[in-house]
Amino acid sequence: MKGFLDYLPGSSVLHKMHPLVKIFVSILICAASFCSSNYYYLAGIILFNILMGVVGNGKDRNGLLGRTFGILKGLIKMSIFLFILQLLVIRKGEPVFMIGSFALTDIAFQKAILLVLRLMGATLPLSILISVTNLNDLSNTLVKYLHIPYKYAFTFTSAIRFIPVFSTEMSGIIESQNARGVDFEVKNPLKKLGMILPLCFPLLISSVRKIESTATAAELRGFYFRTRKSCSKSYKIHFRDIVFVILGAAILAAAIIL
Repeated sequence: MKGFLDYLPGSSVLHKMHPLVKIFVSILICAASFCSSNYYYLAGIILFNILMGVVGNGKDRNGLLGRTFGILKGLIKMSIFLFILQLLVIRKGEPVFMIGSFALTDIAFQKAILLVLRLMGATLPLSILISVTNLNDLSNTLVKYLHIPYKYAFTFTSAIRFIPVFSTEMSGIIESQNARGVDFEVKNPLKKLGMILPLCFPLLISSVRKIESTATAAELRGFYFRTRKSCSKSYKIHFRDIVFVILGAAILAAAIIL
């Protein structure tokens, strides 16, 4: 999921929506995923997220749909581990499958499926909508309309910006180790973890340098003098934003009802 939070420019309906509306609707969809216990409804939320990826991909073919499926693929890999963990931990319910003297119960299967569906439904919307939101616009709206101090909004958007940067740095470190003959494609997950952990030290050193240079650049641009009046760009609420909010609220309301 390399660069899964990078901004993907485009001219789709999702790109044109108000930044705060996109964040608000993503929160509503996340809440709906945790409120609902209906398997079919949760599967519908996942399909709705994929549909947003299709809409955001637009005529420009900016790669949002491919990123959506990439995130979904990563979530499926994580879900397999969580699914097995739930089956082993939950002991309540009637046995439906026996492994020797160890029983897998019906409640364990129900809880495991519910956890997996909720994880996918709650993770996808924020990743998709952040991908079609310019972080400068998001920072400006947080300061201008929510009256959040600029330093907090800057910290939030900088954290999002640094995630793909750190991912790219880590990929470069791994590639350099591969060029030196180190093979990370090992079947033993503990051995692989032991090989990757030492690579975190050069990543930490490079991260500190980047943070220091970013802080210096921000101070030179008058970081401490920025207020909500510093934003000269206006962001208006359009009809599409209202429709999107109503749709998100309807998804949450249906999740609570069901």
